[in-house]
Amino acid sequence: MTTDTTTKTPEAAAVPPPGPMPGKKRVTRGHRRLLTRRDRFTLAVMAGVPTILHVALVWVTAIASIFLAFTTWDGIGFDSIKWVGLDNFRQLFSDNPQFWPAVQHNVVWFVVLILIPTPFGLFLAVQLDKRIRFSRVYQTAFFLPVVISMACIGFVWQLVYNPDTGLINSILGANKPGHYIDWIGDPHLNLWAILIAASWRHTGYMMILYLAGLKSVDPSLREASALDGAGEWQTFRSVIFPTLRPTNTVVLVVTIIEALRAFDLVFVFNKGAQGTELLSILVTDNIIGESSRIGYGSAIAVVLLVISLAVIIPYLIATFRKERRA
Repeated sequence: MTTDTTTKTPEAAAVPPPGPMPGKKRVTRGHRRLLTRRDRFTLAVMAGVPTILHVALVWVTAIASIFLAFTTWDGIGFDSIKWVGLDNFRQLFSDNPQFWPAVQHNVVWFVVLILIPTPFGLFLAVQLDKRIRFSRVYQTAFFLPVVISMACIGFVWQLVYNPDTGLINSILGANKPGHYIDWIGDPHLNLWAILIAASWRHTGYMMILYLAGLKSVDPSLREASALDGAGEWQTFRSVIFPTLRPTNTVVLVVTIIEALRAFDLVFVFNKGAQGTELLSILVTDNIIGESSRIGYGSAIAVVLLVISLAVIIPYLIATFRKERRA
């Protein structure tokens, strides 16, 4: 009978057996904590502070405005808040001589923006999409008014409309005594003068939206149209423009919102007086004006909110349906 004997070398004897080393603490395997306490605190601050500000400045104020629309309050002490129900809305629709002209001016604002700067912005986008020379320079020049605040645009156009030294009156020769054209003070001209300034800014906005839509058009559609012998106008009308339907929807919603929230230009020009009344101006005049009718101003704000939601909600529903189908 033979027995196998294994001779261990010094190197093999020096290798420790498998298992935990004596005298050392075993490391537990599992999910390692990737974020330190400092990282979690930083993320909490970065996400929490904007959330708190958004809730406090947007949602809380919106809900408070809806509640105050059914009350009367002069803004001095919460004890003076009195519930009046629908009286503010009855007075608004029947006894306020400025409400319906303000609604009409908001509608005119929308019609002008959708009929003049929107097609012109589409025209500029189509021309810039042809990759002409210095297209980046042209894009910057046309888009520059969009990044400028509306208040600054109002001050600039005030200089243009100045009766004495303004550019327009100087060109027309209407800057002499007895021949002045008061573009801001004349109630038959001031709304249209403000709309020209608004259209100047809105054109660049529409140009960028349509330019982004044109960049997403499949180039094969253009090639197929060219092979069929279609001209440039026929290609745009029958092939390109139908593919811009999502962009047209965005443009329509953006234009309606721009028309409803119009405030800065009018306030800078003449504070909504003499034929330039808007719903946003009425809200400001009643809430922070001399009368300080916060409940009544909140009722106007609720009407403006309802009109805005009537446009935004169908757009969101259509967008969500489209995402579900995709």
